[in-house]
Amino acid sequence: MSVFRVINTDLGNRRLRDWQRGVRRTVGMLVLVVAVCALGLALLDVRDAPLGEKALTAWWNALNLVTTLGDFTALQHSQRLFIVGTMFAFIMIGGYAVTRLTGILSSDAVLQLRENRAVKKRIDQLSEHVIVIGFRAVGQLVASRLHEEGTAVVVVDRAKESAEQAAEFGHLVVQGDAGVDDEVFASAGLDRARALVVTIEEPDRVVAITLMAHAINPNLAIAVTVPNRARGALLKRAGATQIIVADDIVAGALVGSLAPPARASDNRL
Repeated sequence: MSVFRVINTDLGNRRLRDWQRGVRRTVGMLVLVVAVCALGLALLDVRDAPLGEKALTAWWNALNLVTTLGDFTALQHSQRLFIVGTMFAFIMIGGYAVTRLTGILSSDAVLQLRENRAVKKRIDQLSEHVIVIGFRAVGQLVASRLHEEGTAVVVVDRAKESAEQAAEFGHLVVQGDAGVDDEVFASAGLDRARALVVTIEEPDRVVAITLMAHAINPNLAIAVTVPNRARGALLKRAGATQIIVADDIVAGALVGSLAPPARASDNRL
């Protein structure tokens, strides 16, 4: 599975525009050299023939040169010398195209742009999915259980290692800072999602993410984990719909584990 990386997306677009400009420049140079070649061959044609026939023969030979067909008409000595010079021009243009254009297309930025487009296409087809912010221990469990239930999941994490790990688990992934960059939520399809689960442990980022998500999609169910009830009250006001207090869950589990064992007399009843 691939990763949509919000970071440095403009670089890939700039590289692709550079490649497009390079293609136009290369085609323009080829057309110019072919035209110069045809003009030179026509001027060097000393045959006693109509001008139109000379022009047609010159274009034929010029196009044969650029297409490497080799089906030339009989050439005079001066024309052969002129074609040799033109060949060097074509070789230089070809070298430019190979080194410049293929290098741009194989650059990391352009490859990432292609990967982004492929992932974005898949995410754009989702609706009623769940977005999980953070792919550490809790985020991994939440995403895995949702996936096992058949729910479409999009994982968001700003760390490259965590994003790539989520992709290896088979999830659709957006790498970026959801608390800072609006494009992260747009790329994850927040406006079409049914729920957002925030599993990160940075209080200020959790508040920022909750505020941004609620502003973008007021009908979104937002579940967050908080260390205490005071923080939970703040996030309720920020737009969270489900508050999970970690201390309460731990305390409940501990108390449950201390329940006295059933007495033998109780079992007989």
